[in-house]
Amino acid sequence: MILLGVLSGVLGLAILVVLLLIGLRNHLVRLKNQIANASGSIEVMLKKRHDLLPNLVSAVQAFMSHERELIQKVTELRTTALKPNLPASERMRAEGEISRALSGILVAVENYPQLKSDGTVLRLQASLNETEEQLSAARRFYNSAVTEFNTAIQVFPSSLVASKLGYRTHPLFEIAEAERAVPSIGALFAG
Repeated sequence: MILLGVLSGVLGLAILVVLLLIGLRNHLVRLKNQIANASGSIEVMLKKRHDLLPNLVSAVQAFMSHERELIQKVTELRTTALKPNLPASERMRAEGEISRALSGILVAVENYPQLKSDGTVLRLQASLNETEEQLSAARRFYNSAVTEFNTAIQVFPSSLVASKLGYRTHPLFEIAEAERAVPSIGALFAG
């Protein structure tokens, strides 16, 4: 009778441990899938931005003869960012450079009255601004998902399950060092 009680206690404990392990594994898989979803959202926004770039370049190219280097740089960066099998760190770097170059183009547009009044350029600029805002939101969602996943695989007891599944931390999407600098308000109003 006592043996039966001990066996049922051990069996109950074993079932509880198995259920806990299944729950932890499922939680980690959901978090990992959330990162994939967030990464996919970033990819969609980057595709939209890459589709807008040739149109913007074509629209402003005729007017902006002095900014040919900037326009060429955007085109080259787009080509680099679209390369298949580009490592994630290189792609993030290229996308950051595209953001900086686009900012330069949009600031340069202000120096060309005929561009500021061109309907096509205004629509492209509005679409690009909207895409950049959506991209920023997608990056925040990605970083949130990565932080939650990284925390989950580092805390006990889920760290035991994560190590058995071979899960590793994911990098956060970070802005380039050059973008961290505080902008000079005087430079924005100069010209």
